[in-house]
Amino acid sequence: MKRLLSMVAAGFAAGLGLSTAAPVASAQEPIRIGVIETLSGPSAVLGQHARDGFQLAIRQLGGRMGGREVQVIVVDDELKPDIAIQRVQGLIDRDKVDFVVGPIFSNVLQAIQAPVVNSRAFLISANAGPSSYAGKACHENMFVTSYQNDQVHEVLGAYAQSRNMRRVFLLTPNYQAGRDAMAGFKRHFRGEVVDEVFTPLGHLDFSAELARIGASRSDGMFTFMPGGMGVNLVRQYRQAGLVDRVPFLSAFTVDESTLPAQQDAAIGMIGGMTWAPNMDNPQNKKFVADFEAAFGYVPGSYAMQAYDSAMLIDSAVRAVNGNLSNRDAVRAALRKADFVSLRGNFRFGNNHYPIQDFYTVRAARRPDGKFQTEIVERVFTNYADVYARDCPMRW
Repeated sequence: MKRLLSMVAAGFAAGLGLSTAAPVASAQEPIRIGVIETLSGPSAVLGQHARDGFQLAIRQLGGRMGGREVQVIVVDDELKPDIAIQRVQGLIDRDKVDFVVGPIFSNVLQAIQAPVVNSRAFLISANAGPSSYAGKACHENMFVTSYQNDQVHEVLGAYAQSRNMRRVFLLTPNYQAGRDAMAGFKRHFRGEVVDEVFTPLGHLDFSAELARIGASRSDGMFTFMPGGMGVNLVRQYRQAGLVDRVPFLSAFTVDESTLPAQQDAAIGMIGGMTWAPNMDNPQNKKFVADFEAAFGYVPGSYAMQAYDSAMLIDSAVRAVNGNLSNRDAVRAALRKADFVSLRGNFRFGNNHYPIQDFYTVRAARRPDGKFQTEIVERVFTNYADVYARDCPMRW
């Protein structure tokens, strides 16, 4: 089994440049956190961002939370739900983790959700935010630090509506997050959806889809194609000469995980997000500078959300003075979200999904030659997802 064990405080110090002085011995066991991400295959870069963002937070915390050492165990879900179940069961049964953080993809989250929330561990989803757990099936032991999947796509639907796009073509992979993307875009778009095309997950040759888009006479094309799928789609879209004919709107398709490969092919493309590397607040400026110094690349939302997940856990552990035996107290502390988010405004709704601001962002080349997304305008303020009203939790 592919499994990376990140050692406690001194191990983080050696690996990330901290002082390597041995920590003071503690009678308490370390806090154990399992991190499950996609770390192999075409989408591995997404998991890399998340893993590195989480480990940067642990570094900055000195390898401790609430006075206790922290042990982080990173496993690769390989973007295979059956493998993910095996790996997460190992985290729960063998490693006795207190928290499980991750994953990237919603189909993996759907596979691991029940085993985690029905164990002694809390599930902190640092990226996947499917609608399936935002409403009636919300759970007291699951928290999402990213968004509800629909919401980022809703930004692009609202953008298309504000730009008087009357006919839009929709293109996503055929799995839960893709279906949420379609639903999200249409929530604020009042024009005509020319076509809704679902591709297999992992689809890389878009020639047939591009021919349909070109012939559709659409005013815009909206897509959600994360990882390697997005890299290929953007390149092929530019090569097909469609950029100026059918404006390209997307979520999780043109971002810091894909831009190093897309480069100039993506410049100017509009996306939606809760954050961008150029967000103007002190905590974010420090995060981006520290991340680039530690890992040598521009962090994306996956890194930001994982960093915030670590800080959320730290806030809860500090609130209970390192005592995780009272799960009700830990849960109440997690709900308070008493940390400073890199994105600014952040609090949990009753369904444990965030209430936060959303923006349009644009792909750009920085003066140093690196690529990043940059904030264009705020579209939603303190925005809660539509499914929270169906969640029976009240607190």
